Amino acid sequence: MTDKENAIQCIKDEAEAVLGLISKIDDNFEQAVNLMLHCSGKVIVTGVGKSGHIGAKIAATLASTGTPSFFINPLDVFHGDLGVMSKGDVVLAISNSGQTDELLRFIPMVLHMQIPIIAMSGNPQSLLAKYSTCHLNVSVEKEACPLNLAPTSSTTATLVMGDALAIALMNKRHFQPQDFAQFHPGGELGKRLLTTAQDVMITENLPILSQEMNLGEAIILVSKGKLGLGVAIEQGHIAGIITDGDIRRAMERWKAEFFNRTVKDIMTSTPKTVSPQTKISEIQKIMNKNKIHNVLVADGDNRLLGVVDRYACIL
Repeated sequence: MTDKENAIQCIKDEAEAVLGLISKIDDNFEQAVNLMLHCSGKVIVTGVGKSGHIGAKIAATLASTGTPSFFINPLDVFHGDLGVMSKGDVVLAISNSGQTDELLRFIPMVLHMQIPIIAMSGNPQSLLAKYSTCHLNVSVEKEACPLNLAPTSSTTATLVMGDALAIALMNKRHFQPQDFAQFHPGGELGKRLLTTAQDVMITENLPILSQEMNLGEAIILVSKGKLGLGVAIEQGHIAGIITDGDIRRAMERWKAEFFNRTVKDIMTSTPKTVSPQTKISEIQKIMNKNKIHNVLVADGDNRLLGVVDRYACIL
C-alpha cells in the first residue's frame, strides 16, 4: 500500500471504531454522567501509559467545561498522592484491557474510601469492570495498527467516549458560552465574551459636532477623527451621528449646495449605542445585524463616553 492508502485505511479503521461506540451506549453511560454531575468533590481521572495520556486529555476537557477534574497517575498514589482524594470524589479509571496491574492495585484504596469508580475499558469482563460502580465499554474490533498491536483505534474510541461524557455534562449543567469563557480567559473566545466596550472604546480626540454646524466644517472634524464618523452633541447628550457614507451621499445629492447644509440635515438621530459593560461579542452582533462599523458608548443619561469600531472587536 502507498502512504496515502495507509493513511486512508487508518482513518477508516478509527472512524469505524468510533461509530461502533454508539451501540455500546447504555444505562451505564447515564449512571456515569449522573455520578459526575452530582459529585460534591472532583472527578479524578487515572490511567497508565497511552490510557494515561488519553485520561489527561479527558480530565482537561471536563475541567474546562464545568466539571472539576484532574488527572493522576496511579503510580504516584503509592508515593503519597492518595491525599488528594476524599469522600465526595468520583474516580474515572481507564484501561483498555481492564487488567492493568498498577491500576488494579490502586482500586482497593479507592473502594476502601467508598469513592465510586467509573471504569472505561475494552473488556466488560475485566477485574476493573467487575469492581467499578459502572462500566463504559470502549472495545474495538481491531486497532488501526497493521500489526493490531499499537493502541490506535482503542485510544481514539476512549477519547471520544470521554468527549461524550463532557458534552452530556455540559448539557446537564446548561453550560453557556459565557461559562466557557470563564474557564478560557486567555483564549480568543474568552476575550470576546469577557471583554467589554469600556475595555476597547476610543475616548480621545472624538469628532464632536453640533447639529447646526455646516457640513464643510464637519468634514474637517470627521477627517481628523479618523473614525469615519462624527457625533452630534446637544446640551451634553448624543443627538445623532453622521458617517463618511452620509457625507458622500449628501455630496452626490446636493452638489454645490452641499456646503450650505448642516449636520442636522444628514445625521441619523437614533444611532446605535451600548453601555460600557456591553460585551464585545454582543457589539459584534449589533454591527453585523445593522451593517455598521462603529457603535457609540453612552452612559445612562445618553452622554457620549467613547466609540467602539469594528477593528477593536477583532481580538
